[in-house]
Amino acid sequence: MAKFIYKGKTLEELQKMSIEEFSKLVPSRQRRSLKRIDESKKNFIKNLEQGKGLARTHYRDLVVIPAMVGKKIAVYNGKEFKYIDVQPEMIGHFLGELALTRKNIKHSAAGIGATRSTKFISVK
Repeated sequence: MAKFIYKGKTLEELQKMSIEEFSKLVPSRQRRSLKRIDESKKNFIKNLEQGKGLARTHYRDLVVIPAMVGKKIAVYNGKEFKYIDVQPEMIGHFLGELALTRKNIKHSAAGIGATRSTKFISVK
C-alpha cells in the first residue's frame, strides 16, 4: 500500500504542523478560510482532537485538517446528519463537499394516460 503524501509531506509531518503552517500548503480558497477561522470553529477542532466519540457539526465550510484524520464526524446537510469517516485523501476539502445535500432522482415509467398508447387503457 502506498504511503499518503500531500504536497510532499507525509501524514505524520502534516499532523505535527499548526493550522497556520498547514494553511500555506492548501489552495487559496482554503487558505483564506483557515486564516479567518473563528473561536467557535477552533473550539470544535479542539474538542474533536480530545474526544474519542462522534462529533456533530453544522460547519459545512470548515476545511478538513490533518488533526481530523481517523475521526468520525456527522455533518448536517440541511435535513439530517451525514456520517463521515475522515480519510487522509479528504485533507484540504470542505466538510460540505463530503456531505451531499441532494439525492439522485430516479424516475419510473410514465403513468396511465401519459402517452398515446395508454390513453384508452381502463383504469379499473
